[in-house]
Amino acid sequence: MKVERIEQIIQLIKKDYTHKKIAVAAAEDEVVLKAVQKAKGINLCDFILFGDEAKIKNISKEYNIDISDVEIIHTSNTQDSARKAIEFVSKGGADLPMKGKLATSEILSVYLKDEFGLKTGKTMNLVCVFEIPRYHKLLIIADAGMVIAPSLEQKVSIINNAVSVANKLGIDEPKVAILGALEKVNLKMPATVEAAILTQMNRRGQIKNCIVDGPFAMDNAISKEAAIHKGINSPVAGDADILIVPDIEAGNILYKTLVYFADAKLASSIIGGKKPVVLTSRADSDESKLNAMALSILMS
Repeated sequence: MKVERIEQIIQLIKKDYTHKKIAVAAAEDEVVLKAVQKAKGINLCDFILFGDEAKIKNISKEYNIDISDVEIIHTSNTQDSARKAIEFVSKGGADLPMKGKLATSEILSVYLKDEFGLKTGKTMNLVCVFEIPRYHKLLIIADAGMVIAPSLEQKVSIINNAVSVANKLGIDEPKVAILGALEKVNLKMPATVEAAILTQMNRRGQIKNCIVDGPFAMDNAISKEAAIHKGINSPVAGDADILIVPDIEAGNILYKTLVYFADAKLASSIIGGKKPVVLTSRADSDESKLNAMALSILMS
């Protein structure tokens, strides 16, 4: 099944996947609890909530959120919450962790501890799937929230992680556009040089199961008209499935621009470890958090 809309990820999970349990770290948050209630309401998955039990129950009561059949494990602070949630996942008490009302660094620093055995030795990064009203298909963007200034080696892993998501969405050979500020190699702009190297690595079979091309400016990666106007002849131009951004600033700005200015729907997950991590911005809607759960379950 090729997924063409984000809501189809949920349909795919309910049809073909076994029930999973998510360990939510620092669950004392209205939006997180609303997403948990939605997920329970459609029988998407089960949960264990880690956090201040009194606060969780008070928030649930205040906003009329029914979590009466969800297990809560009391923790005294966010660090304790993150540790216990990750420990549950590592010991098989839950299938994957989710970030609640705490910083990304708090949950990932625990996830990456050797004692929990969740690392693979590969680069982990945030992969985001967008459904954008004015684009003709789902668009995957990496990395908008984890790797600050990826090296060439890390970009290879980021591509591979994004391709693994595309494959799960039914895209067998995704088209990968490596973004920069322009579509020509400029020796003063390392992002364009690395884009050319990544393109050649793909052509030599060092990056597999996709078509990589670049550098692309944003317009010619997603617009055939712009690509033709600039004389770019590439199967990726104007038809990208995946956008690889040069650094976290570019990725994060693009992510939030699509959500706030383009009314894009979003699903995201941290990929590259033994277990995906449900990780969203604390400002993301409960719908985006539900979609992130669905994508992470798909990748698990």
